[in-house]
Amino acid sequence: MEENSLLEVEAPIKIIGDLHADFENLKNIFDLIGRVPKEKMVFLGNYVDMGPSGIELVVLLFCLKIRYKDRIFLLKGNHETPAVNKLYGFYSECQLKYNSALWWDFQCCFNRLPLACLISKKVLCVHGGLSPELTSFDKIRSIQRPSEPIFSGLEMDLLWADPTNRGDGWFLSYRGISYLFGKEIVETACKTLKLSLIIRSHMVVPDGYEVMCGRLLITVFSVPNYGGTENTAAVLSVNEKLEISYQTLNPTPQPSMYLYIPTIPLTADLNPSKAYEDKCMVKRFN
Repeated sequence: MEENSLLEVEAPIKIIGDLHADFENLKNIFDLIGRVPKEKMVFLGNYVDMGPSGIELVVLLFCLKIRYKDRIFLLKGNHETPAVNKLYGFYSECQLKYNSALWWDFQCCFNRLPLACLISKKVLCVHGGLSPELTSFDKIRSIQRPSEPIFSGLEMDLLWADPTNRGDGWFLSYRGISYLFGKEIVETACKTLKLSLIIRSHMVVPDGYEVMCGRLLITVFSVPNYGGTENTAAVLSVNEKLEISYQTLNPTPQPSMYLYIPTIPLTADLNPSKAYEDKCMVKRFN
């Protein structure tokens, strides 16, 4: 609660997308990119659900936040809401390992997490996406916490909205919540908010990161082989010059009982050669 709903930090910083209760994967990420306090990191939410170790993962991140509060930053994802994590695994995990009272304690912390992070005043990080209500950063700063988005509005969009390569405006989302937004919306938001880039998570992408047409938005997803999709996971890095680079974790082999579900590009340019050029603009970091 000492932090604003909009975090404001300076580069360099590492950016981690969805983790979904995969504690072993989090340790692999730390082995790959380093650990706090040496590295500064921002996590884009979705720490729980769809995996076996949400409690362990969240508790480790909370401990790091307590110990190194100026080196690690934790945003809220759409799964850090009771309506979602009661259905997708975290409630059952708490009941199995402890009790339902612990689940309620976690909700009291989740509803206090910040909703966005502004890096060096030029790179905006959110879990989900943009909103028709996001006309200035003061709109995010003014969000009062604890909060629980119920129907619609800015907070719901920051957690749930998705970019799309199927049009330029605002569209109803296939999720049934919030919106899809196209290239023109991203361009307008970057101009209005004086941004050079938007980084978000919230959707599985085949290579762990995907550059939206126009190169103003990058989706990063940090769980490999999520739900048997055989996707690669990625982590992004922003240096002092605000140059973006990436590192990846390859999917681990899974038992044959898993159903392979292919992932398809949802935000990349529909021209394959242009999409490849956009992707290549992000270099691998060591």
